[in-house]
Amino acid sequence: MNLNKILKNVFLVVMFGLIVTACATKKSVKTTDSTTSTTTKAAETEKAVPIEKLGALMQGDVYIGSDTVGELASGVPDRVFFATNEIILTTASRETLRKQAAWLRQNPDVTVVVEGHADERGTREYNLALGERRANAAKDYLMTYGVSSDRIKVLSYGKERPVDSGSNPLSWSKNRRSVTVKAN
Repeated sequence: MNLNKILKNVFLVVMFGLIVTACATKKSVKTTDSTTSTTTKAAETEKAVPIEKLGALMQGDVYIGSDTVGELASGVPDRVFFATNEIILTTASRETLRKQAAWLRQNPDVTVVVEGHADERGTREYNLALGERRANAAKDYLMTYGVSSDRIKVLSYGKERPVDSGSNPLSWSKNRRSVTVKAN
């Protein structure tokens, strides 16, 4: 009788261990974004970005690094970044746009184009509209700091001009942006 009880307990412990091990095993799973109906294979096509590097370059899902940022003028960054599906300006974005507005006020003959961009996810039409809303958010902010609307044009590229062609959260965060460039 004791032997049966011991065997039963050993069997239950072994089964419990198998179940826990099966639940903890990582499997390579393809994920589908419901808004795009495309399969993401970031692990297969991109090198893994260390967690420490991601943390240093992103705040939430907004890019905060400087490796892709150009300059509108000396010391004046040319772009601001947005969260996924958002047009809300972050604190860092507002600071960048204040610098742009100050420079534009000092250079009244310069006109600019604010380009709106989105990441690769979503339809072309959705991303063109989102890019336009992002560019308009930047334009509106520049206008609140004294830049005339006549000096600011808006253009959306949607997902057509990525700065990072990767298919991962870091790449997407770099592509969700508005860029202020001097008009020709």
